[in-house]
Amino acid sequence: MCGRYASTRKKHELLEEFRVEQDADPDIELGPDYNVAPTKKVYAVMSRVPKDAERAVRQLKIVKWGLVPPWAKDPSIGSRMINARLETVAEKPSFRQAFAKRRCLLPADGFFEWMPVEGDKKKKQPYFIHPADGGLMAMAGLYEFWKDPTRDDDDPLKWLVTCTVITTQAQDEAGRIHDRMPMMIEPERWGDWLDPKLTDPQQARTLLVPAGSERLVAYPVSTDVNNVRNNGPELIKPLPPEEEVALF
Repeated sequence: MCGRYASTRKKHELLEEFRVEQDADPDIELGPDYNVAPTKKVYAVMSRVPKDAERAVRQLKIVKWGLVPPWAKDPSIGSRMINARLETVAEKPSFRQAFAKRRCLLPADGFFEWMPVEGDKKKKQPYFIHPADGGLMAMAGLYEFWKDPTRDDDDPLKWLVTCTVITTQAQDEAGRIHDRMPMMIEPERWGDWLDPKLTDPQQARTLLVPAGSERLVAYPVSTDVNNVRNNGPELIKPLPPEEEVALF
């Protein structure tokens, strides 16, 4: 699964990197987050057709991590919907409508996974896994709208926008640490993946091609990342060799 990641780029960098046409939340900027955890607010890139417009516009929007389906009675279900498995995303009731109509990109510097420590099954060593070239990851995601029945129609909090990360079988470097990893979308496929006119699930699945194993590198980091209250650049710094532990 993908349960933690780092997203530290400034908004203007994301607007430029993803060739965004519209900042959907111009008055809000999220600070750098080195320990993004479920239910936190994150940036998502999506394409939507504005009212009375003739074409889709690429937007950068702030959403909550943990998808809440439209049929949910309350938003608490979102904490259990942080990942959607590639193998079943097109069929599962929680995700199939979003997979057909509401796909997005979730910017990340890299993600964290944990590996068991030899001789102590209860202890795990966190690793930071990221693109070898230091570039930005565009994780494949889905977004959804949930209408709060307890709020008035003119309440700005009436609609909750949430997201999930699509995961796949982990490749080489990441696979030795954990069996799942986020699905990444390469830049040449961004337009097709975000296209709201593409509603055929089978066609959308052809865009989900695992990145080459040479794209990712991994190294052990401090166990400080285990606590969601910790946040700072030190969380993604490699452990000194003398602090590394033996792994399975």
